[in-house]
Amino acid sequence: MSSTPVVATVPETRVGVPGTGRDPLEFELMFSGTKTMRVLGVDPGLTRCGIAVVDGAAGRKLTCVGVDVVRTPVDADLSVRLLAVSDAVEEWLDRHRPEVVAVERVFSQYNVRTAMGTAQAGGVVALAAARRGLPVMFHTPSEVKAAVTGSGRADKAQVTSMVTKLLGLAEAPRPADAADALAIAICHLWRAPMRNRLAEAEARAAEMARNHKARLAAAAKRKTTT
Repeated sequence: MSSTPVVATVPETRVGVPGTGRDPLEFELMFSGTKTMRVLGVDPGLTRCGIAVVDGAAGRKLTCVGVDVVRTPVDADLSVRLLAVSDAVEEWLDRHRPEVVAVERVFSQYNVRTAMGTAQAGGVVALAAARRGLPVMFHTPSEVKAAVTGSGRADKAQVTSMVTKLLGLAEAPRPADAADALAIAICHLWRAPMRNRLAEAEARAAEMARNHKARLAAAAKRKTTT
């Protein structure tokens, strides 16, 4: 077993976006007034962990700030592999200073060992973000696919193709883990405004319910004292 962290990465890609064309989620354009946000997207894994940073907002230009894939040796101890992922993620957090971290949620996998490793890597990412006071949001694979391609059943080739187009990349990000990390970041950028507005609406509804209940209680109390 290896006793020291070994991390091999693919070259980081830094490009601008000349134009993104039409958004697959056209209904998100209603939130076009949302300010630009920086998101760190992570496709967690032990053998390969995709990491990407994207700037943008719903209805606005998307910019790929950077994308990378962290690899750890399969014959290394689990603790060593998790440390390697943690070190890489923390370096990206400190270098790019995202406002939120988006992680793909482990939904279901037939290989229990792979699922556990993916979940453990995701936990390491969440811990690193929490230490810096950053919010962490989890998105299921179907949510990510639907956000980027319009279909929750899209395959990896379709996701990669749309990510390349939306970000105006000169070439498709490789391997698929890199494209997935970019897709996760894009998914959060487009879904966050809707989630925030739903949360605000739910909070207002809960406040109205509490006020109504208080008024009913006060009315009932006045009735018993007269």
